[in-house]
Amino acid sequence: MSAFRPISYLRKSSGLLLLLASALIAGCSQGGAGVPGIAASGSSALGTAQGPRTMLALKHHSIPTCSTAYNFAGDPDGSRPEAGLFDLKGTLYGTTPIGGTSDLGTIYTINGGSESVLYSFKGSPDGSSPYAGLIAVKGALYGTTIHGGAHGDGAVFKITKSGTVSIVYSFNGTPDGAEPASGLIYVNGTFYGTTPDGGATGNGTVFSLTTAGVENVLYSFANGSDGAGPLASLVHFRNAFYGTTQDGGTASQGTVFKVTASGTESVLHSFTGSPDGSGPVAGLVAVNGALYGTTPNGGAVRMDAAGTMFKITPAGHETVLHSFGATGDASDPSAALINVSGTLYGTSAEGGTVGIGTVFAATTSGAVSVLCSWPYGYLGEEPMASLINVGGTLYGTAQGGGTASQGIVFTTAL
Repeated sequence: MSAFRPISYLRKSSGLLLLLASALIAGCSQGGAGVPGIAASGSSALGTAQGPRTMLALKHHSIPTCSTAYNFAGDPDGSRPEAGLFDLKGTLYGTTPIGGTSDLGTIYTINGGSESVLYSFKGSPDGSSPYAGLIAVKGALYGTTIHGGAHGDGAVFKITKSGTVSIVYSFNGTPDGAEPASGLIYVNGTFYGTTPDGGATGNGTVFSLTTAGVENVLYSFANGSDGAGPLASLVHFRNAFYGTTQDGGTASQGTVFKVTASGTESVLHSFTGSPDGSGPVAGLVAVNGALYGTTPNGGAVRMDAAGTMFKITPAGHETVLHSFGATGDASDPSAALINVSGTLYGTSAEGGTVGIGTVFAATTSGAVSVLCSWPYGYLGEEPMASLINVGGTLYGTAQGGGTASQGIVFTTAL
C-alpha cells in the first residue's frame, strides 16, 4: 500500500518561489476595503492590497487581486488549508491538515469577522490531517482524516457545533480502505466516499458508511483499466456514483468512473494526457444532464501542470472544453468546479498574474475568464480547494502564501 501524499505534493509544481521576503512585506502598504461579513482583523487579515507594488502589478496585468479574509498562522489556528469551506447557518466551517495545538490539523470557523479553532486533532484515536471539507447532517458536521484513528489509517469523524468530536469509523487498510483524502456525500441516510489507498489490492476503494459506523466496500480498484487512487469526492447522479481516479485506466493517466449502489464499476473515460488531460484529482459536478470536471495536467497547451476542463456524458462521451496554460490563463486546476446559475467557477494552483493561482469562471461550452489572482505570495497562493457561494460572494482557501506563509481564506465577487 502506497503512502498517501496530499494533492499539493502530487501535482506537478512549476517551481515558482515565494516572491517576497518578510522584509519586503513590512515595507508594503496593506490598506484597502474590508470583506463583507468578515472584518479585516484576526491574524493580520487584509482587504484587497492597495500597496504600490500591487498596483504596479495590476497596471501591467488586468486581472484583479483576490481579497484576503484571513491569514493562517499555524499555531494555534491551523495551517495550509486544502479543503473548501462549508456554510452552516451563516457560519463558515473548514479544516486544515496541519497546525493547531498538536500540529496535526484543525477544524475552524469564521463568523462575524473572526476565526476560531473549533477543534485541534491529536492523532489517536481522533484522527489527524484532515485534507477534505465538511458536510452537515442533522445539525452535526462530518469529515475525514487521512491519518490517525484507532489503526493509523485514517478516520471518519463527527463534530458538534460546540466542538465535541467522536469517531464514526477508523480505517484498517485491508480490505476496508485507507487514508481517505476526500469529503463525504450523504445519500438517503448513508455516507459515501473514497480512499486512495487500501482495499483488496491497495489501490483504493469506494465505500459506504452508516451513521452508526457500519462500513461496506462497494468497490476496490485494481490499478488496471478500472483506475486507481481516487482522491476526489463522489457525485450522486442518476442513481449511481461518479468520480475520478488519478491513476490507472488504459493509458495509466487516470479515469472517470461510475459505481452502482450494488458495487458494479464501469469506466466512462480513460485519460491519455494530450489533448484530454491526465491525472484528475478533483470531483465532478452535474449540470443539465452531463458531468463537468478538470485535470491538473495534460491538455493541448503543455503536458506539465496546465490541465483541462472537460465534459462527459453518462454514456461516456468526453469532450475537452478548454486547455489551460496560455499566458494569463488559469493553470493546474486541482479542485472541483461549482455551478452557480449555469456558470461554473473554479480555482487553479498556478496561472494568473504571476503564476501562483487564480479564481476563474467558465461557461458550459468552455469559455474561461480569470476573475482574480495573486500578484504576490504574501497575499496568498496556490488555491487547491473548491469554492463556495455565499450571497453572491465566492469564498475559498489557498494553501500557500499569506502574511505568515501558512495559507489564507479569500473572497471574490461573482
